Amino acid sequence: QLQLVESGGGLVQPGGSLRLSCAASGLTLDYYVIGWFRQAPGKEREGVSCISRGSGSTDYADSVKGRFTISRDNAKNTVYLRMNNLKPEDTAVYYCAVDFRPNANCLVGLGYEYDHWGQGTQVTVSS
Repeated sequence: QLQLVESGGGLVQPGGSLRLSCAASGLTLDYYVIGWFRQAPGKEREGVSCISRGSGSTDYADSVKGRFTISRDNAKNTVYLRMNNLKPEDTAVYYCAVDFRPNANCLVGLGYEYDHWGQGTQVTVSS
């Protein structure tokens, strides 16, 4: 059965780091574009990062460039989001999602083109 499970969230101080994981079952993640998204209370969902199949090209939201890194471990069928120098404005529920289109592009956006989503993991950045 197809399933995406996010993990790795938690409470960290500003300037701290977390690594989020998106573990898949029922599909091979590296065949598809995978995206990370977040949604904070009272705000719309926003794209954070994505990683493509094949070449493994990536894209990032301007707000996280230089701080976040997306990567993939094919052996573990898992996509990661390493988050460094976290800021209070990074506080949100973080979701991973898969785009089933075989020729999809990896571009950060609102995520309407993604087909299947995980349940999310909470990230809270506070002192």
